[in-house]
Amino acid sequence: MSDPANNQANQANAAKALLKQLEQQFSVFQSAAPLAIGIDKQILEQVPGIDKKVLRVALRMHTNSTRYLKATEKAQQRLDLAGNPAGEVLDEHRLRASETLKERFKKAAEARKEKQQAEREAEVRQVKLQQLADKFSPRR
Repeated sequence: MSDPANNQANQANAAKALLKQLEQQFSVFQSAAPLAIGIDKQILEQVPGIDKKVLRVALRMHTNSTRYLKATEKAQQRLDLAGNPAGEVLDEHRLRASETLKERFKKAAEARKEKQQAEREAEVRQVKLQQLADKFSPRR
């Protein structure tokens, strides 16, 4: 029986390797340009032997990247693998990209704020501990 977590890790690693390969082969991946709808079919035709599940994971990683979302937020055209126009980026797709980015940045800011608060609290604890140690340590 295989370990599902290990299988997911293997799939993620395979997807990252596939993304690197796609970036080397196709400029639309290098530039993070909005991809044509159905790009997976084009990839499967041009790059034989790709596992469809790994491709799906790789495309999800790519299209959820901050770089891709920023490009999609501003773009008017989607591109095929050759870099040719392949349909427009719909307003709803631009809006989704924008909302995803806002939420992502909001979460990152909250995490930074929480980390800074925890660091301040740790500093205060350390100062109080030092004060207690000074108060109760024997004087020489």
